[in-house]
Amino acid sequence: MTIQTPVVANDRIYSAPKVCAISICLDGCEPAYLTEAISRGLMPVLKRMRETGTDRLAHSVIPSFTNPNNLSIATGRPPSVHGICGNYLIDPESGEEVMMNDVRFLRAPTIFSKFYEAGARVAVVTAKDKLRALLGAGLKFDEDRAVAFSSERSGETTRAEHGIDNASAWLGMPVPEVYSAELSEFVFAAGVKLLKEWQPDVMYLSTTDYIQHKYAPDQQGALDFYAMFDKYLGQLDDLGAAIVVTADHGMKPKHHADGSPNVIYAQDLMDAWLGKDAARVILPITDPYVVHHGALGSFATAYLPEGADRADIMARLRAREELILVIDKAEAIRRFDLPGDRIGDIVMISGENICIGTSEHRHDLAALKEPLRSHGGLTEQEVPFIVNRVIDLPNQPELRNFDAFFYATAAAAL
Repeated sequence: MTIQTPVVANDRIYSAPKVCAISICLDGCEPAYLTEAISRGLMPVLKRMRETGTDRLAHSVIPSFTNPNNLSIATGRPPSVHGICGNYLIDPESGEEVMMNDVRFLRAPTIFSKFYEAGARVAVVTAKDKLRALLGAGLKFDEDRAVAFSSERSGETTRAEHGIDNASAWLGMPVPEVYSAELSEFVFAAGVKLLKEWQPDVMYLSTTDYIQHKYAPDQQGALDFYAMFDKYLGQLDDLGAAIVVTADHGMKPKHHADGSPNVIYAQDLMDAWLGKDAARVILPITDPYVVHHGALGSFATAYLPEGADRADIMARLRAREELILVIDKAEAIRRFDLPGDRIGDIVMISGENICIGTSEHRHDLAALKEPLRSHGGLTEQEVPFIVNRVIDLPNQPELRNFDAFFYATAAAAL
């Protein structure tokens, strides 16, 4: 390994790894997916890891969406520190609704950038390109010590911007279809090849949750996905890496018995109570991948007009059985470690089997081919946390998914 001393990132001390320290984020990995696949004999490697390594459950950050959790894992800190509290927000500077995938929104350095500054070799491979720039922030690609690319754009990578020319050709795999299991398989295959040939000190592999949105844990598409993952996990393990397997969030069914989406439309409620468009409801799950979830998740934030009776609006929302939590901005900051300038006056979270929408006419659900499965709330906060080494990993204080690299580097230093 190329570094000998611990690395400090965002006031946490990370051990100098003796072998490659890998964190794998299985996007949308409700723990039931692993339990089901293992019970059917489809994941012998992970089964062995759970038995001979360290097996826990952890909590994701809230909102339990992709971007906030990936950046928490990448920085080792909650959104109040790194600033990424959704996939989508109202930009406080412009007042416009925008995607939160620009590096300008990131307020803390990543663990990867700090290891790079210390002289380590760092590899980041993600399925979705929306994460690649954020995860690669602070990395420089001119010294052959950093690579950061997505499988989604793997045919377009350059050495100057990603650390590797045409990652698709390098790996010998075609650029995957965005809505496919192959988008994640590319990530795993690239991780194995990088570990064999490039020998990083620290590596992050982050997948897409297309399969988890599409299939329940006992359905064949999900079982095939986890069997595929287990084969690559075995290769990474055989190469001697210290590995933490975790997730950014879980996944729950959000539909009626007939398969139609189960949704409470919060903007329609606000329009009825305050006048059309007087309030603004923001769904931080919003991203370009509409086939996944139709922009419907279990977390929303609302900006109220000046002079509105916030207590009255909150009382009306709390009276709705679809919502299990309605709190104001101050409580959301305190309870969920969120950046106050990037959330509204009210935060609302729906129950296990229901989603929050804006206005019914604004959601085009034609792309949803299966009954809706989604995430974002408290019921999708529990995620796996599995280490392929025996380490001291107490349950208290509460274990978080963003502890992944702290324990991956600790295991790699043994």
